[in-house]
Order: sequence, then C-alpha cells, then structure tokens
Amino acid sequence: MTENVVVLGSGYAGAGAIKSLQAHLGRDARVTWISDTDYHLVLHESHRVIRDPSVRSDITIPVADIADPSTRFIKDTVTALDTDEQVVELEDSDDVEYDYVLVGLGSQTAYYGIPGLAANSLTLKCLEDALDIHDAIKTASQEATRGEPAQVVIGGAGLSGIQTAGEIAEFRDANRAPLEIHLVEALDEIFPGNDPEIQQALRDLLEEAGVRIHTDDPITEAEDGVIHFDEGDPLEYDVFVWTGGITGREALDGTSLDNQHNRVTAKANFQTTDERVFAIGDSAVIDQGDQPAPPTAQAAWQAAEVVGENIARAIENRPLKTWEYDDKGTVVSVGDKAVAHDVKLLPFDTFGGFPAKNLKKLIAARWIADLTSWNRARTAWPSL
Repeated sequence: MTENVVVLGSGYAGAGAIKSLQAHLGRDARVTWISDTDYHLVLHESHRVIRDPSVRSDITIPVADIADPSTRFIKDTVTALDTDEQVVELEDSDDVEYDYVLVGLGSQTAYYGIPGLAANSLTLKCLEDALDIHDAIKTASQEATRGEPAQVVIGGAGLSGIQTAGEIAEFRDANRAPLEIHLVEALDEIFPGNDPEIQQALRDLLEEAGVRIHTDDPITEAEDGVIHFDEGDPLEYDVFVWTGGITGREALDGTSLDNQHNRVTAKANFQTTDERVFAIGDSAVIDQGDQPAPPTAQAAWQAAEVVGENIARAIENRPLKTWEYDDKGTVVSVGDKAVAHDVKLLPFDTFGGFPAKNLKKLIAARWIADLTSWNRARTAWPSL
C-alpha cells in the first residue's frame, strides 16, 4: 500500500524535512511538497537584500534543486488542515489527501493588538518584504536632505531587528544616504533574554554604526508617520519596520490539533495530538521539558534531520526517536560585522571580528551545501 506523505512549507523546516524524507522513505511512500513559493529562502540572510537586492539569487534555492524527481511539488497557499478527513485545503488547487502530513508552514508577524501597527509597518518575513524595505529606504533617502534626513525606525531589537538595522546602516554608508536609524525595544535591553555579554557587544556595534537605540518603553500606537510610546515622546518616521514577534499561520486557525496561537503543540518526537500529523519549525511548539524548542533556524535544521526518519518509522510501525535540541551557540551580524557567543568547541564566550564574520558566513554556506552542493555554497559565499 502506497502511503501519501505531505510536507507543508519550504522554509528551514520544510526544505530540510524534504531532504530527510527522501533519504529515509521507502519506495512504498509518495511525497508531496506544498508551498506558496517555488523556492527556499535562506531567511536568516534575507536582511542582506535590504542593502543589495542582487543578493537574492544567492539566498534563494529553487525547489527543483532540492526535491527528487519523484517528489511532487504544488505551488499554492495552504488555507486549512482537515485532520478528520485527512486533507490539506488549498487556495487555488484541489484538496490534497494525506496519510501523514508534516506541518512546517513557518510563522507570520505578531502585532500584539497594538493599534495601527499592522497597517503602518513593513515586516521582514519573506524575500518580497526585504525588497520592499530596500525600496522604501531608497525612496526616503532620495526625498531627504543632509539637513533633514529621513527617519527610519525598526521596532523590535531581537535578531531580525538588529540585523535589519545593521543592513540599513550599510546601505546608508555605501550610498551616502541621508538616513537616521532608530532601533526601538520595549524591554530594558536589546537582544532580550540573552547573555549580557553578547547584548553589550551588539549594542557597541550598533552604536558604532550610528544606530540610535531606544529601550524600556513599549510602542502603544502607530499612526501614519508617527509612533507613540507608553512614556516617551512620539517618534516621527519616514520608514517603519516591525520585527517584534511571531505567531502561527492562519491556515492552522480552527484546526482540531492542540495549539498555542496557531502554533501546533508537538511532542519531542514531533507527533501532535493526531498521530498522523507531525510539526516542526516555527509552526510548532515542541516539547523539550522545561521550555519548548526555540523558534530559530538552528532548531528547525536539527529537527528536520530527525523528523523524516520518524515519519518513515511511523509508516513502518517502529518506535519514534526522541529529539533533543542542541544549542550550538549564537551568531548575529551587524552589517559587515558580527558577534558570536557560546559557540561549542571554541574557548571564547563572546567574540567578534573576522572569526565571527566568517563563522556567520560558514553557517549559511553549510545549510546551502546540505540542501544542494558545496559548489553552490561557494558561489553564494560573497553575498553571505
């Protein structure tokens, strides 16, 4: 009997799972891959496109370069998952039946109910978003002067916000653009929840790049051209980018699966409350004991390697493997510079300079090589 295995999404979770499934599934299984884009985006390098749109060719990988010929691909938007009927509902195509389905749809931006935030901000969740930010800062700089520079505000000083600020600063310097850059964070320090040593190292690089940092004051409302805060004075802007949080995709709204804010709850073997539905990546809240696995590229990569084997094991009625997240450290770029922290096998807690910059490039190159080849990774290296 042929088993239909369906994978939803082409992010780190989906693309990685396709490679794993193709390696572990037998001939009696058929794989269908569904995504609203026909390429995989190396998302943690998407901020590079803000500075230079030509980078996109190096950080997008066509699905045809990842999927085997036997893997069927459907470019469409998932609108719902019906676990009772075991079908995936699509926007433009016929429903797709499954015996097993892997939810790897990623996430969308969370606005936390802040009035005007969604309507007045740009985001950074896909390639088109990065291109929109590039166009917006380019236009704003052309309409500004040295005496009256354009005001660019990035809301949220997590990984995406910091890297976005760094790339806009590089654009400003490379183009002699009259831009003032502000990084806004509701909590008392940038890169919240991380070690103070890396927080300070990142703050130093951002301030060196001329980024103005505002912390410990949440945004309460966003209007056209102005942001309001809980305590501080309003901040006028010409370009506003919001990177402040994530939530699950609307396709999972109303599903019978146990979920938190449209992120499906999964055990450490990636099974959900429905044994035929698996979930990884930002779409999932994966049990890891005291706290779930973090919604990071690193966690998605690691989970993708195991989930393919576990789906094969489920088909063969064998025990599933339990996955444990292994934090290998953190590397964050600020333009052409970077900071690394708590990297395994290295004797330094926090470091920057040439070693951190090249480690950041190596991480992205390794992922591209795993999906395709080292030749492709070498070609992309200058853009990373």
